[in-house]
Amino acid sequence: MKVAIEKYCSYLETERNASAHTVAAYRSDLEQFVAFASEGERIPTPGEVDRLLIRRYLALLHKKLGKSSIGRKLSALRALFRYLLREGVVEVNPAELVSAPKKEKKVPFHLNIDQVSALMEAPSAGTLLTVRDRAVLEILYSCGLRVSELVAMNVSDLDLEGGLARVLGKGGKERIVPVGSYARGAVSRYFEERGKPTGEEPLILNARGGRLTRRSIGRIVDTHMLLIASMRKASPHTLRHSFATHLLEGGADLRAIQELLGHSSLSTTQKYTHVSIDKLMEVYDKAHPKAKS
Repeated sequence: MKVAIEKYCSYLETERNASAHTVAAYRSDLEQFVAFASEGERIPTPGEVDRLLIRRYLALLHKKLGKSSIGRKLSALRALFRYLLREGVVEVNPAELVSAPKKEKKVPFHLNIDQVSALMEAPSAGTLLTVRDRAVLEILYSCGLRVSELVAMNVSDLDLEGGLARVLGKGGKERIVPVGSYARGAVSRYFEERGKPTGEEPLILNARGGRLTRRSIGRIVDTHMLLIASMRKASPHTLRHSFATHLLEGGADLRAIQELLGHSSLSTTQKYTHVSIDKLMEVYDKAHPKAKS
């Protein structure tokens, strides 16, 4: 199994062009299953893994994890055995015969427009780092980026004059997204403080002049989120949720939002079709003939 996992992870890197973060997540999930399935020093072969063994593993996970996490680990096993089936290592995919737990339908947490405005104003000290932090927050919200996408961006990927950015998304898929005037202004001020960068430099630098990491961007969002007393703790991905929700509430087409977010499937984008009670009441008051006295 360990050899099979390493070959599969290599396949993800070289042929599927998966990010290092994605490969690490798959490896971790699959190695956890191997640790469960091993008896003493003996690790099972792929052919010895059956549906019952996987079901016992999921039953154990039910005591520790939520349904979405369990579903992700089952998906990793299904993907591994699909690969092994194509390679002729196994004759059946035992994970396909196991039902995934029904996921809870959670509405993505997002900020309202006033909260977003307050968050953008939080980095106000005027130092290089706070000017940089403002640029990070503005770009995440303006473009609806994943953190990994912002981390990977170089200066040449951003056309400040044209208001466009080239983004490399999941699976190496490239897309072009518009960049709003506030984000362009924040980046321009950051470049003025930092000194004119060359095209192939990282778009955003850390304090030592290197490329920012995912964890660093998380810390930036956390730091400024704490300054907004009315706001519960959020992650960088909350700004992506807010981007999509505000576009939808503003009348944007769901297909357009799908393109902007870089979703391969419209079903992924449909989680943003929730409507707040206030918005629902507003539409009702405007549209229903008996809504107003």
